[in-house]
Amino acid sequence: MVGNYDLLSRRAGFNTALRHFRTATSLLEPVSGGANFADLIALKLDEEAISRDQVRPLTSALLVDKFSYQARSRNAPRTIESAGEIQQILSEWTALQIVIAYEHPQAGLLLINPRNLQSWEPALPIICDELLVVYLENAPGASLPTETLERALGDVHSVLAGLPVDHSDQRYCLPEGAHRPGPTPAARAVAPTPVPAPAKTGSGKKRITPRYSVVVTNELFHNGNVEAWKRIIASYRTTYPDLNVLIWYENERINDINALFKWGKVKHGTPIMVSVAGEEIRDVSKLQRYLFEGASPRFEMFLKGGIDQPLELF
Repeated sequence: MVGNYDLLSRRAGFNTALRHFRTATSLLEPVSGGANFADLIALKLDEEAISRDQVRPLTSALLVDKFSYQARSRNAPRTIESAGEIQQILSEWTALQIVIAYEHPQAGLLLINPRNLQSWEPALPIICDELLVVYLENAPGASLPTETLERALGDVHSVLAGLPVDHSDQRYCLPEGAHRPGPTPAARAVAPTPVPAPAKTGSGKKRITPRYSVVVTNELFHNGNVEAWKRIIASYRTTYPDLNVLIWYENERINDINALFKWGKVKHGTPIMVSVAGEEIRDVSKLQRYLFEGASPRFEMFLKGGIDQPLELF
């Protein structure tokens, strides 16, 4: 039977726990002072002061338990391609401190400061029906009642959904001259914590490339093209196991190629969108070239060799 404290019975486990506790403690003052939690976490990841798997427990411990942020989760009712309009609207609601958590299927939990366009970059595009959790609390200098914060949760989700909201509503705005939350204070608030650094297993900051178009030049994208793509992607994943290949068709993410690319479904001249998610992204242009060939009449070159033996393409 494994006890709750078994992690602490070894030096490595004890030091891991100690680093995590010190990181959590170091975030208390800047969050209290108005720095956005998503910006703080992004900075910690950039500095390799934390690993990606610490983001979820830190969010739960600080935003939920310590600072009692209000929270509401919904599936995205639309695909969010860009965040300029969202950033503009939510930047006006200065009485609120807002953090958005996005459950990315490949990259894991991504935290977004919706007022900081740079914070959106690793998450976009956010595909329709994927999970978004909005956390919010009073910004420093604000004292909105609980019922107003609960209404604000719905209004933030409405903004994310592209629905109209009342921009003239001043209940979410601080008085003129009051401290206004934004992305800049976070960068100043965090200093590296003088604790032993964990072993490096990567930068900890996953990102996603833009979506690149691969145009089908075969008469139809049939079973042979499907098998070629599967073998190309398998070869890429064999060489770069920490990277994921994401596929979209007609703005819908495709998890099973076989389920979509049936005979006659995707025709000549149709674009299929592809991107790569991970930390150290490599050979994307080569992947594009191979996928282009796999979507052409020349797909058979990728069907040579044993079925269970990956191609050496990368």
